[in-house]
This record gives sequence, C-alpha cells and structure tokens, in this order.
Amino acid sequence: QVHVVESGGGLVQPGGSLRLSCGISGFTLDYYAVAWFRQAPGKEREGVSCIGGRDGSTWYSDSVKGRVTISKDNGGDTVYLQMNSLKPGDTAVYYCAANLLRSTCSTYGSALYEHEHSYWGQGTQVTVSS
Repeated sequence: QVHVVESGGGLVQPGGSLRLSCGISGFTLDYYAVAWFRQAPGKEREGVSCIGGRDGSTWYSDSVKGRVTISKDNGGDTVYLQMNSLKPGDTAVYYCAANLLRSTCSTYGSALYEHEHSYWGQGTQVTVSS
C-alpha cells in the first residue's frame, strides 16, 4: 500500500524560502513519477512540479519556474520541493502525489494531469505573508 506524507510547510515572509518534503512508502521512486500540486483558497488545484522516476526529468509550471527546484533521494523514499523568492500568490495547500502511469515528466505540456495520480498526501499549508 502506498502512503504519502508531506511536511515542511509554514509561514514565511515574501522573498523567503521553504523546503517541502514528501515521504512515500510502498512506491518505487526509481521508476514512477511524483508531482507536487497546490490549491489556493477559492481556486482549483494546479500542478506545480514533477520529477521522473527512471530519467529524473523535471517539469515546472510557468508560475514557479526559476524559483522552485524539485529533487529526490536516489534510491530513497523522499521527494523535495525547494521554493525560493516566495510570493503571496504562492500561498496554498501543497500536495504530493504519486503517478503509477508515468515514469517520465518530459512528455508533459503546459499542465500536469491530476487524474493520473493515484496516491495523495494530506497536504501541507504554505502561507506567504508579511
């Protein structure tokens, strides 16, 4: 059984940084892709970033590109999301999700496909405010 647990959220001032962690058990990070999504109050959930299993390919939404880096422990069970230069618009609940249908993120276009992700964590709150 796959379990997904996010951590690392919190309150940070604009311009600050946070690193989110996603611990996944029962799932092979070396093969399958893992993604981060976020949902702000009153908005739909959106894909933020993805990291491939076999090839380590990455994908970022336009809204975070250049400010966010996704990584993982090779051979381990944790995926990270390093977020820098945070803005109030980044305030949201951030979710980690496992994708058993893809091993690469290189084939994504302008958005991630939420329905492909079978296993989700409970989310971690990120609040960017002065």
